[in-house]
Formats: sequence, structure tokens, C-alpha cells
Amino acid sequence: MALVFSKFLTADDIENGLSIPGCSLGPLPFQEGQSMNMHVHDGNGHEWIFSCTIKRNESMGHFLSVGWNKFVRERDLRVDDKVTIHEEAMKNQAMGTWIKVEVKRKIRLFGEDVWADV
Repeated sequence: MALVFSKFLTADDIENGLSIPGCSLGPLPFQEGQSMNMHVHDGNGHEWIFSCTIKRNESMGHFLSVGWNKFVRERDLRVDDKVTIHEEAMKNQAMGTWIKVEVKRKIRLFGEDVWADV
């Protein structure tokens, strides 16, 4: 499984959509404003479809804006949760790759910080 992207969520990621810098994805093969769907699987095997748009701003350059509002609401995501996106080759190479999303939250348990799945 190859790590594609990982970050601690900000209020902007939760309220307006996840922003993934283009440098995390390699050269984006599309033009600014281009849209696509990202089919993602979570740890429970549930498939989610995130709508994505390529955008550009001064501080990040090109980035992928990921629309994931339903996922955010259903998982009750919060600022400082850690999201990680992996790419995994499927056993049947003809079927391509899986994109897997994991979200973890730091909780305090018996005086220790533990990262739990959300």
C-alpha cells in the first residue's frame, strides 16, 4: 500500500472540502477547473464517491479540492483528526487500484494519547 497523502484536518477541510496539494499527487494531468470523481474505500469496505476539482491559489499552486461533505458528516470528522489516503494495487491488475481513506482521532485513554479509527 503506497501513501498518497496525509494531513491533520483544518476547519477549512471540514467546512469547504479537503485540499490536497498537487505536489502530493504528482503532476496533475488536467487543467484548472477540471472535475472528476474519486472512488474511495474506507476501513469498513464502504465505497464513497468524492467529487474533485482542480483549483489553483497563490499559496498552494495547483491542488485537488475534494468534496466529501457526506463523509465528514457521517464520520463526525473534527479539526486535528488525521486523514490518510493510500493507493493499493488490486490483485487483479486489470481492475486498477484501490484508493483507501483512513481517519484517526487522538484520544486520551488511561493517561496516554492513543490514535483511534474514526
